[in-house]
Amino acid sequence: MGAKEGFIQFKRETPVTRDPQERIGDYKEIYEPFSGEKLNHQAARCMDCGVPFCHHGCPLGNVIPEFNDAVYQQEWEQAIRILKSTNNFPEFTGRICPAPCEASCVLGINKDPVAIELIEKNIAEKAYELGLIQANPPAARTSKKVAVIGSGPAGLAAADQLNQAGHEVTLFEKDAKVGGLLRYGIPDFKLEKWVIDRRIEIMEKEGVIFSTQTEIGFNVKAENILKNFDAVVLATGAAQPRGLNIQGDHLKGVHFAMEFLGKQNQVIGGEIPENPIQAKGKHVLVIGGGDTGSDCIGTSNRHGAASVTQLELLPKPPKERTQVNPWPEWPMTLKTSSSHEEGAERIFSVLTKEFIGNEKGEVTGLKVADIEWIEKGGRMTFVEIQGSERIIPCDLAFIAIGYLGPAQNGLLEAFGVEKIENQTLPKSKNFQSTNSKVFLAGDMRRGQSLVVWAISEGREAAVKVDEFLMGSSSLPRKDESYFRVDEHIAG
Repeated sequence: MGAKEGFIQFKRETPVTRDPQERIGDYKEIYEPFSGEKLNHQAARCMDCGVPFCHHGCPLGNVIPEFNDAVYQQEWEQAIRILKSTNNFPEFTGRICPAPCEASCVLGINKDPVAIELIEKNIAEKAYELGLIQANPPAARTSKKVAVIGSGPAGLAAADQLNQAGHEVTLFEKDAKVGGLLRYGIPDFKLEKWVIDRRIEIMEKEGVIFSTQTEIGFNVKAENILKNFDAVVLATGAAQPRGLNIQGDHLKGVHFAMEFLGKQNQVIGGEIPENPIQAKGKHVLVIGGGDTGSDCIGTSNRHGAASVTQLELLPKPPKERTQVNPWPEWPMTLKTSSSHEEGAERIFSVLTKEFIGNEKGEVTGLKVADIEWIEKGGRMTFVEIQGSERIIPCDLAFIAIGYLGPAQNGLLEAFGVEKIENQTLPKSKNFQSTNSKVFLAGDMRRGQSLVVWAISEGREAAVKVDEFLMGSSSLPRKDESYFRVDEHIAG
């Protein structure tokens, strides 16, 4: 471990954010630089626990105490070697992961947890700065060809791993640029897109072939992919949004969140001149209390919205853990994002009932009612509070209440992949679909989840593809990572 009493000597500290009124004038990353000495102090807080719950809380199985110690010792080459042994893209997760590892940190029992996500980001950036992350093509090729469909975090991770195994990997992306949700879903103020481009350039030098503006079923047939490749990985995400299914949801001005966020990222990336959905001067309602809703708030404020209000069906969470939500469970506490700090009213325990429109078919308001949550038959349910019904004025509404599964565009059917009965998710066993040549990874396999889970899914799917092609695989598996740490450090 680092400093024996580091967790006593140093308090948790994270980067200062730029002034909210300044940063809503641009789409740049919101954080100020974090000094090397301060980072050293944060790494020193790690207690190197006998049972590292942080390691088990991470979907990737990141070997956290060891890379924390390497940062404390300023052994950057060792730090990035340990981190890369489990995580293909620490520069992504170090910026946008909700950090379940921190929620599991033993220090979190009675103190603030170690700033693991911050340390991870800085390991990656320091490694780039020192030239420790370089293109490293495989020493030999297998003559096997693999197609990866979808260039989000799951597809990128699968492609990266399979390429390192020596297979010829072609990654197909329907949009103009690579990145999937990373590029077209997450705002630049959380993840500037040069971070993605930097990684893609390295993967190209290592031999991964990227085919953009290629949509399977439109300009390329699935049958040709199956004919020309030895294996296929489908990783197109859970792009089917969940609707409200209330009266008036067809009105002009009512949109799914990704319609707005995706177009804004295209504007910033120079793909289109302006966002067809404009929030400037409008009263905006964001329906849904998660990260996507928060991103709509931040983007609306940058447009110059007259007001932004976020509605949440669930009750307002407590500021601190309750007795029924102990460590190391995920803390069901109130989260205030950087977008909330920039300006938004938040209303909890509210039921959306009907969109109201004018004679032009434009949305003008949303009928809502307050609700009370009660326990009934061992389950939580809600009842409407009589007399609370009202109309909240709005000119623009974004629905951000999650996703149902893969887009229903015939892709699964084209590849001969069956779905789970009465569900939109495809059938799979050990990442292999009902078509033995086709494998699944990411949100389209397990449902809507985190970026860190998508990377984990891509890595695990790559192992199964490699085994399918070669009979066995030397690619690392998640459950081996902790026990192989000495090998990673020595290697």
